[in-house]
Amino acid sequence: MTTAVATAPVRTTRRWRGFGPLLRTETMVWLRDFTSVFFGVLFPSVLMVGVGFAIPGMRDPITDVPPGSAWYGVPAIATFLPTVLAMAVGTLAVLSLPVTFATFRDKGVLRRLSTTPLRPQGMVVAHLLINVGTSLVGAALAIVVAEVAFGIVAPEQLGVVVLAFALGLLSMFSLGMLIAAVVTKPATANAVGSLVYFPLLFLAGLWTPGPIMPDFVREIGVYTPMGAAAQAMDTGWFGEGFPLLQCVVMVAWTAVLLPLAARLFRWT
Repeated sequence: MTTAVATAPVRTTRRWRGFGPLLRTETMVWLRDFTSVFFGVLFPSVLMVGVGFAIPGMRDPITDVPPGSAWYGVPAIATFLPTVLAMAVGTLAVLSLPVTFATFRDKGVLRRLSTTPLRPQGMVVAHLLINVGTSLVGAALAIVVAEVAFGIVAPEQLGVVVLAFALGLLSMFSLGMLIAAVVTKPATANAVGSLVYFPLLFLAGLWTPGPIMPDFVREIGVYTPMGAAAQAMDTGWFGEGFPLLQCVVMVAWTAVLLPLAARLFRWT
């Protein structure tokens, strides 16, 4: 019994030996890909600035809603921010991550790693950390740009916004990992990711944000991970109460998809 307990940590340590250099190397390689850096870090901010300055009236306060509405008196561009934050996560989770793992699988990278002291799980964890970290940077930059360019007000319920963002991150990366688990070719991953990503954007309110979103779109969107995240952050930013349904939806997506992705994941 003593021997088994003593050797288990040693085996675990050996399995993850070299993970630090792997993470640094993969991060440097990822940073050389301008497309990933642009869409992961810069695109949310570029979209905010483009919409805010290119579309007339987006910087004006909203007055054509009931005075008691959460959006009354808020600059129109502010209603766009929760959707942009959800998009910052979804872009990497649904588009970038599956293509990365499909490329590794297609080129036999994961199979070759299985013959080295570093297990292929290390590559999965490394790219999850890279993409999650990039999502956080992209979202933080979008908030800073929105504040500097448009004077976005602080959230009414900061804790709700942070919780909604965290649950959105978990649910959308669970969806992305499920796609990454089964696709075998980069082109297939890109096609499947796009088929999932763009309807999610629509239901999250990218084209019809906040007060102009039709009721039927909002009612459908609440049951999608990106739509639930955007609506929950919207409530935390401008409204009152707790977005219970949206949070339950995101937890449910995570609870179902993450174990399924782990079960279906193929190394070759």
